[in-house]
Amino acid sequence: MNFQQFLLILLARRRVVLYTLAATVATTLIVSLLLPSQYTAGTAVVVDVKSPDPVMGTVLPGLISPGYMATQIDIIQSDKVAYRVIKMLKLDENPTAREQWQDDTDGRGSIEAYLAGLLKKKLDVKPSRESNVIAISYTATEPKFAQVMANAFAQAYIEANIDLRAEPAKQYATWFVARSKQLRDQLEAAQAKLSAYQREKGIVAVDERLDVESARLAELSTQLVIAQGQRAESGSRQSQARGDAATLPEVMQNSLVQGLKADLARQEAKLEELGAQLGRNHPQYQRLQAEVDALRGKVEAETRRVAGSIGTSNRVNLQKESEIRAALEAQKQRVLELKQQRDELAVLQREVESAQRAFEMVSQRLTQSSLESQVSQTNVVLLNPAAEPVDPSSPKILLNLVLAVFLGSMLGVGSALLMEMTDRRVRAAEDLAEFAGLTVLGVIDARAGQPAKSWLGRFGRFGRRAAA
Repeated sequence: MNFQQFLLILLARRRVVLYTLAATVATTLIVSLLLPSQYTAGTAVVVDVKSPDPVMGTVLPGLISPGYMATQIDIIQSDKVAYRVIKMLKLDENPTAREQWQDDTDGRGSIEAYLAGLLKKKLDVKPSRESNVIAISYTATEPKFAQVMANAFAQAYIEANIDLRAEPAKQYATWFVARSKQLRDQLEAAQAKLSAYQREKGIVAVDERLDVESARLAELSTQLVIAQGQRAESGSRQSQARGDAATLPEVMQNSLVQGLKADLARQEAKLEELGAQLGRNHPQYQRLQAEVDALRGKVEAETRRVAGSIGTSNRVNLQKESEIRAALEAQKQRVLELKQQRDELAVLQREVESAQRAFEMVSQRLTQSSLESQVSQTNVVLLNPAAEPVDPSSPKILLNLVLAVFLGSMLGVGSALLMEMTDRRVRAAEDLAEFAGLTVLGVIDARAGQPAKSWLGRFGRFGRRAAA
């Protein structure tokens, strides 16, 4: 089918097209006039995603997430907000609303859920494409009711937003209170344990005591080294005294021994001189010999005494070394005990510090949660309240008529084509060639001398020529 054939079909079926168009337009007009007028009131709220949190002082990461605005729209359309609107306006106490609920549900279910479903059907929420403004509109048969409901949904959304922030904070605060009490008890127990240990061990300043005892240990170690050196030296001199005591420095440096040896040397010289003069048997010689022997005995006795004093000094050094060694071992045990006490005290102190940090952290979070649970501000602000609409938003008669003309035209054309398919007729020369499969040699115009008055006439004449 070409365009010319399509126009010939419409021309032949023009009454069907016109009747269909007229019926569609008339029906649309009647329905639009019979439908009750609907009024739409709208308000807008601004969601500030960049304002800092009043408690934290920083911008929360969730506020700038891509799905945040979609979440806010879902909140506005949620049952929570609808229930708050019902409680705010006391719709569940309205006799008309209760009667309607009884008639529709026979009293089954809750009236709040029933009314929430009805209210959400007339609610329309649209976010702005390039801003953080959310438009809230409500449609009702009464303009005042539409205004009240739009403002109520905006206010309920703001309050619900506050509740959504405050309720988790209240739950956290309750949990932190219990946890804070538990951690406080643990901190007090750790401090009591530390104090009891300090009283038991008599610890005032363990580091100072350890430093003093360590210094004493170092001093005893030094004394032991000195005593060992003295003991080794005295032992060596004692061994020397057992062999040749006369060569000992103590003996050689002893003034009494030196004096006795000098006297002995003089007496021996006199004895030798007297022996040469008088002979060994002379009484003077014998008397001088006795004196020399007595001096020699004194020298030997004094030498033995000095050598004996070296042995006594060695025994004293041995005793001193043993005592210092015992004191050193005792001091080592004391230092080790102090170090063990310091380590145990450090463990207890770390337990106290850990409990203190945990308690301070929980206390800080408790304070923060308590403040958040009492926050009455939100990042949602009412931009402009809804005003009572003057003109109805529906039905839009002019728009409906335009749509009816378009739809009626489509239906008319479709009806004409459908009728043509069920009752196909020859309306042009091309139809003969198509149906009969013959070649058209010529066309005789039945009204060759009459000019066409319009394009309809021309197409009609062309159709009649084809029929002839």
